[in-house]
Amino acid sequence: MSPIEKPTRATLEKWHKDPNNWKFGIFYFNKNDKRIFPPKKNKYLGWTVNFANPLSIITLIAITATIIIISRY
Repeated sequence: MSPIEKPTRATLEKWHKDPNNWKFGIFYFNKNDKRIFPPKKNKYLGWTVNFANPLSIITLIAITATIIIISRY
């Protein structure tokens, strides 16, 4: 798959079910998956952060900083 191609739903499911993409069973880490917030291991519980994607880490820090700043005022 080239970097420009969008992965199929089957590929996304394969990545999601692969235990090698889950560090300690709770942290999603997949360099091939460009999604910022993929679903959690149990999809009914929401989303998690793809820690292999630098943009997702920046987004997580920005959201956390915003919440801290707002809560102080």
